[in-house]
Amino acid sequence: MNLERLSTIMARLRDPQNGCEWDRAQNFATIAPFTIEEAYEVADAIDRGDMDALVDELGDLQLQVVFHAQMAEEAGHFSLKDVLDRISDKLERRHPHIFGDAKDGGHHLWEAIKAEERAGSADKSALAGVASALPALERAAKLQKRAARVGFDWPDIEGPKAKILEELEEIAQAPVDQIEEEVGDLLFAVVNFARHLKIEPEEALRKANKKFERRFRMIEQEPGFSELNLMEMEERWQAAKKA
Repeated sequence: MNLERLSTIMARLRDPQNGCEWDRAQNFATIAPFTIEEAYEVADAIDRGDMDALVDELGDLQLQVVFHAQMAEEAGHFSLKDVLDRISDKLERRHPHIFGDAKDGGHHLWEAIKAEERAGSADKSALAGVASALPALERAAKLQKRAARVGFDWPDIEGPKAKILEELEEIAQAPVDQIEEEVGDLLFAVVNFARHLKIEPEEALRKANKKFERRFRMIEQEPGFSELNLMEMEERWQAAKKA
């Protein structure tokens, strides 16, 4: 089995006597950034529609799981088998309409079962389980959704819209050492506005980034771009938008 082969390779790389010096030196904290990076590279391959790259990136992401599991097994915490058993159990538990006797299913049932699982946790907050390592925009949206489930939400879009104007005014009046905090509040308010429009803010910003990159690359390729003043660059920018 290929997963067993990968696990065996990882164990050999981590061997205290004959393993790879770099792999032996790693720990959960040093590997975590690579895990996050690989997940983004998977998303990038999908976004580009590059299936050949996706094969590679999924393999790199799978390596991260095996790497963490190997370190955990060495420390006596859990094994790769435990990881696979845990996710298999979770999928069966959260799909009783497929693997059990429930006659109804869908996303609402999945969320209800997740809520029951959180109820058994030591952290009883409605915000429990929202990972702190998520991208900030995505985490803001998840925190707001959780709060909304218990009634802490604007009744309509006018509330988030007014909050954005309020935060802009607070930025204008804030002392220098508080501007960062106020800008953070503004971004949080914009996420709330997007949520009420049923728009995923992370995806919206990702598309805006791609649009900016596409247009900037277009105008910077034009002759004499580096010699233009700001007004001339803006004219080229507007022309790129029309194009």
